[in-house]
Parts: sequence; C-alpha cells; structure tokens
Amino acid sequence: MLAAMAYFPDIPTIPFEGPSSKNPLAFKHYNPDELIEGKSMRDHFRFGAAYWHVMRNGLSDPFGGPTAVMPWDDYSDSVDNAKKRADVFFEFLEKIGIDYYCFHDRDIAPELDDFAASTKALEDVVDHLEGLQQSSGRKLLWGTACLFAHPRYSQGAGTSPDARVFAYGAAQVKAAMDATHKLNGEGYTFWGGREGYASLLNTDMKRELDHLAALLHMAVDYKKKIGFEGQFYIEPKPREPSTHQYDSDSAACLNFLREYDLIDHFKLNIETNHATLAGHTMQHELTVAMSAGALGSIDANQGDTLLGWDTDQFPSDLYGTTQVMLKVLEMGGFTTGGLNFDAKRRRESHEPIDLFYAHIGGMDAFARGLKIAAAIRADGRIAEALTNRYKSWDSGIGATIEGGTDLDTLDQWVRQNGEPVINSGRQELLENILNEHF
Repeated sequence: MLAAMAYFPDIPTIPFEGPSSKNPLAFKHYNPDELIEGKSMRDHFRFGAAYWHVMRNGLSDPFGGPTAVMPWDDYSDSVDNAKKRADVFFEFLEKIGIDYYCFHDRDIAPELDDFAASTKALEDVVDHLEGLQQSSGRKLLWGTACLFAHPRYSQGAGTSPDARVFAYGAAQVKAAMDATHKLNGEGYTFWGGREGYASLLNTDMKRELDHLAALLHMAVDYKKKIGFEGQFYIEPKPREPSTHQYDSDSAACLNFLREYDLIDHFKLNIETNHATLAGHTMQHELTVAMSAGALGSIDANQGDTLLGWDTDQFPSDLYGTTQVMLKVLEMGGFTTGGLNFDAKRRRESHEPIDLFYAHIGGMDAFARGLKIAAAIRADGRIAEALTNRYKSWDSGIGATIEGGTDLDTLDQWVRQNGEPVINSGRQELLENILNEHF
C-alpha cells in the first residue's frame, strides 16, 4: 500500500457493487476476482492506465486551450513536480484498482535544455517510480519514447530526412528502453506518430523505410545487450498528423516487419480508434494480427465515426468491447500485453473525479463485453456456423486442394462434378444470434 493518499481525499477505493448499484463510484460489472472461463477478470484484462492521459492531458483541442483541473500540478519542468505527479498517479491506480500503467518518457519526466539533462531527469523520476511500484505492487505494462511532440521531430524521427534528428531519436529510444528495463516493464512500444509523409514531392519513401528498419534493428540489438526480456510492439495508425503514416494498419506493419526481417522480434499493439481511422473495424485489425501470431496488446478506446481524427474516447460501445474480448478469448488471453486505456475525458469533463467516472465506465464496458463474449462461446451456434461454412475443405476436393494439387487435377474434377451448389452465408441469422446476448 502507498504511504499516504492525499490527492483524492473524497474518493474511496472503488468497490464492486453489482448491476443494481446506483453509486457512480462503484463498479457494476467489473469484479476483479470473478472467474470467466476459468480465469479472473483481473487476469483476462490486465488493465493499464495511460500516464499521458491521466496525468498530462490538459484536455485542449484544436480550437481551445486546456480545461483540466489538476490542483497537484505547479506546471513547472522541475523533477520535484514530476515526482509529485507520479505520487498522484499511483494514488489513482490504487483507488481505481488498475494494476498496470504505460508511459512515454516525456510524460513522466521533463524535457530540459539538453539531452544529458533530460536523461538525468528521466533517471531521477524512474528511481521514484521504482519505489512507488515496490510499495504498491503496481507494474509497468510498457514504456515508449515520445518521438513526435518536440519540434525537432516535425518531419519524423526514425524516418527524418535529417540524420542528426535520427541520431537524437535513437539516443532517446536508448534512454527510454533503459527506463523501461529498470522498471521491469513487460513490453516496449514503438509508435510512429510522425513516421510518414505529408507529400511525396519531397519524400524518398524507400530510404525512410530503410532508416526506420535500421532503428528497430538497433533496438533489437540493444535489447539483447541489456538483457531486456519484454515484448517489443509496433502500434499501427494510418494518418493524423501525417497524410500517410508508414505503420498505417496491421497488414502494413506486418508487411514491413517481414520485409525487413523483424517479424520475430515484434508484435502489434492495436488501438480501436486507429482501426477506425484506417477504415477498418477493430475486429478486422485484431484478426489480421492474430492470423500472423502477432497480436500482443490493445489500446482500449473508441473513436467517433462522425469525426475524422483521433478522439481517444473511453469505450462505452458494448458491441465493440464484446468483439475485442471474443478475439482475446480466441487467442487464449494476453501474455505480456493487456488492455491499456489510451483514452481521455471529454474537454467538458475537467474535474479530477471525472478521471474515476471515465475509467469505471471503460472497465465496466469491458467486463460486460467479456461476459457476453464468454456466453457467445458457450452457446456455440456462431462457432458451429463458421465451421459448417468451410466444411467442404475438410474432405474430398477441399482436402485435396489444401494438401497440394495442380490445375489439371482440378480441371478434371470440375468436368466430372459440374456446377457447385453453394450454401447461404446466413449473415442475418448470425446477427440475430449475436443480438440475443445483449
């Protein structure tokens, strides 16, 4: 337990009170010890809180400044202020009952006048975080380097046209990996916030991709050197702020990893809102990653289909959370990854208590999604329909094709057997079965 809890004095540790509760500061569906398919909810989800949203997001938008009330923050770039934020954050984790967290290096520690000073500040705050982890039992799900916010990265980091910027970004990755390693992080994420282009008129795409791959290979080598055993992740995103980002979706990331001989070292950290921006469903993105054995972790949020940018809303769509948990259950659950709430409150929800309301809602939405997903699997009708739809591949000509054959054999088979009679896909029936569970 933490030594003191002073920053949210009027907020208790959030209890589970069940579906009949009207207490806004209680879980209605998330019961961490409840067993679903033989595993506790806590272990199914491995919930993580995003340091950048909980502690550093002022809730500004393109048309207005920050609104978030943060009475603990003096808004200085001092290490002492950074440590105070960490104390507040761990009190939040304790009261909300979230076991993991994620950070960018520049979230937890200030960027100062030069690289050495910034790195020293990061090391000082990491020492403080290490103590907070030891006293609370909380863990680092993954860390990462912020290679997109500073003006030096306005044209990319690993894909910058300036070799000096590339070198600076690589040094920052090294420091962030050191921080993650010291905190026993279970993973490390690469998110290319500006690894893309605004115009092909001034972009050598092949050279930029070669450079990005070189940076990742350096990271793989450094990981081995320091003995870091966490999982590496790449997080797909199609655009915003770039016209096109090289890690645009799951398929593009997997293609890049295969092309540059990195596929054995990385899995994907997939975000719902990024899937929306890519023109895909989250179910699609998870399926693509799973098919390649590369689904590692999930950024749990949702977007607004009426807005073409990354709104990072807390998940409230039960169909969405159910689809996610169907895939997680199908995968057999997380190993090093988890569900990280890369989500922020709405700009109007600016009071500290809204941090609790937002996470309670997201955690309950996923708890309901998990229970519904487990019920769908137990019911079995959708799985049976999927199996039956492909049963022609299990024997006869289907088994022959999957086992390896040639065009002459198939030509002869068609001449002997004639026109196939195909079965209905039954999409509407399956949608009806799905809706029975809500």
